[in-house]
Amino acid sequence: MTPPPPSRLPLGAAPGRAGLFPALPLWSRSESSGPNEEHCGSAAQSPRPWLHRSREAGAPAPLGPGLLRVCPAPPPADGGQAGGASGMLLQLSAEFDLQSDVVPWLLAQGPAAALDTFEKSAATPYVVNVERNGKIIYTWKGSGSTCIGLYDPLNKQNEHLYTFEKDLHIISCSINNEKTLLAVSFLQSTKEERVNQLLQPVSKCLTLLIEIHPVNNVRVLKAVDTCIRVQFLYPATNRNPFPESHLLLISEDKYIEQFHIHVVTEDHHKVVIQNSGQLPRDRVADDLIWAQWDMTEQRLFYIVPKLEASLDIPLRDIGLKFVNFGYDYSQDQEMEPRSLNLQVFTSKTGSFCLCCSQAPDIPKEVTYSVSFLHKGYSKTFTVAVQRTDYPQVKEAAFLNLDYYVAVYLPGHFLHLLNTQHPDLMCYNLFLTGEDARISMLHQSSIQSLFKSAVWDRCSGRMFTVRINESSLMQFLWNSKLDSDRLAALHCALLHVRSTTDLEMQIIEWISENLSVCSTFDPLQEFIIASLYWAMCPETSKLDKLLPYTSLLYWNGIIPGVTCITDIISLPELKVQNCKGFWEKLNLNLECAKYAEPHLHYNNNVLRREWYKLLSEEKAEERRTTTYLRNIFENAKKVLSNLAAWNLEERLVPLFQEEDYQQRLLIGLLDLICRIMEAVWRKYSLQSCVLCLDERGSAAECAAFHIMSRILEAANGMCMPLPPGFHTLHIGLGVRCLPLHTLLHYIDNGVLQLTETCAIKLLKDLDNTEKNEKLKFSIFTRLPEAIGHKVSQLWNHPVNSNFIARNSVKLLLDKLRNRQHNRPVGDRLSVHVEFLPLNYLVDMLAEAEDQGNIIIYYYSACL
Repeated sequence: MTPPPPSRLPLGAAPGRAGLFPALPLWSRSESSGPNEEHCGSAAQSPRPWLHRSREAGAPAPLGPGLLRVCPAPPPADGGQAGGASGMLLQLSAEFDLQSDVVPWLLAQGPAAALDTFEKSAATPYVVNVERNGKIIYTWKGSGSTCIGLYDPLNKQNEHLYTFEKDLHIISCSINNEKTLLAVSFLQSTKEERVNQLLQPVSKCLTLLIEIHPVNNVRVLKAVDTCIRVQFLYPATNRNPFPESHLLLISEDKYIEQFHIHVVTEDHHKVVIQNSGQLPRDRVADDLIWAQWDMTEQRLFYIVPKLEASLDIPLRDIGLKFVNFGYDYSQDQEMEPRSLNLQVFTSKTGSFCLCCSQAPDIPKEVTYSVSFLHKGYSKTFTVAVQRTDYPQVKEAAFLNLDYYVAVYLPGHFLHLLNTQHPDLMCYNLFLTGEDARISMLHQSSIQSLFKSAVWDRCSGRMFTVRINESSLMQFLWNSKLDSDRLAALHCALLHVRSTTDLEMQIIEWISENLSVCSTFDPLQEFIIASLYWAMCPETSKLDKLLPYTSLLYWNGIIPGVTCITDIISLPELKVQNCKGFWEKLNLNLECAKYAEPHLHYNNNVLRREWYKLLSEEKAEERRTTTYLRNIFENAKKVLSNLAAWNLEERLVPLFQEEDYQQRLLIGLLDLICRIMEAVWRKYSLQSCVLCLDERGSAAECAAFHIMSRILEAANGMCMPLPPGFHTLHIGLGVRCLPLHTLLHYIDNGVLQLTETCAIKLLKDLDNTEKNEKLKFSIFTRLPEAIGHKVSQLWNHPVNSNFIARNSVKLLLDKLRNRQHNRPVGDRLSVHVEFLPLNYLVDMLAEAEDQGNIIIYYYSACL
């Protein structure tokens, strides 16, 4: 059974322009040989004089004095050391280093007498490939020989694979998953040697397939005058190995082939190739001008000059380039000056980005573009380079950081482009100076093999890359532009957020910078981004519909950077029932095609629905639908049990229910509670109930200001606030504000009166003239329902008069349209000259007869 070929994406293009056409067609079978081919698939039964077979599988070749010629790699341009550096946003952690992980093992293979020759030689070991399982293939020179080794990062062990008894230049090398076959491509001689061998029919490049379990037969796959890259395919997991090995051959003659290699076991341990003739193979692509291998996901991307969808990528006069097919150290030296730097980055969220840059035409400008294929548009950036004292770099390097694509120009800038939300530039981090520096990397030898990993080709070191939390927060505190603040805030909330401590640092920054940000509300962004981050894991297929920002647009600029946005055609997937990345990508494409223009958060829509819901709740003849009952029942449960949500041990089983609406509301209210708790700790405020007969401190005034901004942010998004918020808010207002300002805040809706606050006002304040004025001003502004309850608790003549007037007004309203049953003479026993009073007494007498009013109110009125 032949497994499917690796996922690949042919990028079709017309003359002069590139296009993207995602498709996964079956690879056609082709039996023809490649151009300039002398041998293909034939078995080499007799050993060659320049081949050395090691005595057993995995055993290193014996190394005598002077056999190795290896020297330490040159230091990085900035002289950095291992480990991250404070102040730099991107932090590197060394995962592999030739000098520390390989060279000591090589030295240990021979006597100490070889040490001087080893250190003083001009040659150095270098990495030629990294396989999917993380194992690293490297090569080194011996005395007239060329050796190939394998490093396993899991057990930190080296293994010798093969030795050529000749000084060769290895171009490409790959080992299959079972470590039974080794594919090698190398140059047979140097340029000088080829000049002396013009009359000899010797091919420039030879590609071999070697049995190494144990070392046995050698097959010549290609013997041509153009360089060949080789790459074995790996299964998804080690538990399901391929029944056969599959090998990709990528030729500089612009074609790709796949070989299918059946192996059998002989003598219980010897693994040999089954076919003695030509190996079956398929033609994958022809006329390609660019190809990239995705080692982690086993995907092949390539561009052919046939237009299907335009991407506005200039393809004229560019050299053929292969990305992530191992490393040939002569490639950098022979690279054409106009070579196109093109890379594809994907992520588990379904983002699909095509990054492109070229050597600048203008020395002081750098231009690069990123096509967000999953969104349907591309962005082209032009950056004005300020520094002239830094060495000129041919091109910017692209790094895959999963949620970000990093564009790095050493000594100049570091640009982090958000791949999930690339529509607004304010979500991109653009750094210069010390913030943009990445230590330990050479200037022009950086390669992003897979997500969050960097390979420094010159030094042979591999690093993992992550965003440094402390540096990110330092950048947030030091930022002067709203675009930098917003980008750093979203980076911390949506992508780096990992600890409660980081959240507390963000809240502290917000509390100190509420009035600094002029183009966005940091509280609104914090609330929405936090809810988005918390809800995405539970809504894997609906996260595209969730709001992640309160901004509808962004008109700000980044100094020194210009951006042009172009609409591009959405890719079309030609696979059905796709899974994993392709399923996520398909969801992104469907979202961009149908729903994205309507996904921006709009609080007006939410406010309209909320007011409609409230009006239906208050209506006397509202429809008691199940939907409405569920909403209000969930709200009651959440508000009545919010205190238990903050406990470390959740005692109420209610919160364990899978009730999505309830959990959403709980998350929001708990988030605001955490903000409040952080503010209280910041200003060392007491947890006891505030006394309203004392003036507030400066710390309380600051807390009141933050609470006002929280209220403003929540009202702006039409979101609820925790129970007790308004009572605490107006309590702080009474302590911190003068009376006229307090009343102004109440009249304009900034402060909302509550029954608890009104009752506390009566208990805490005595009846001095100043306090009476405050109480009366508050009571006249209380809602009617609250006023009737609270007024009974204030024993004061002014309040009694107020109660009597309200009672009479209520009584008159009720009796205005009634028919009086009693005659006028019977209703008035005492006649006075003031007719309105006679009418009032008459109606009160009727009300008294009906039991609708008590004598106390009547007496108080007279």
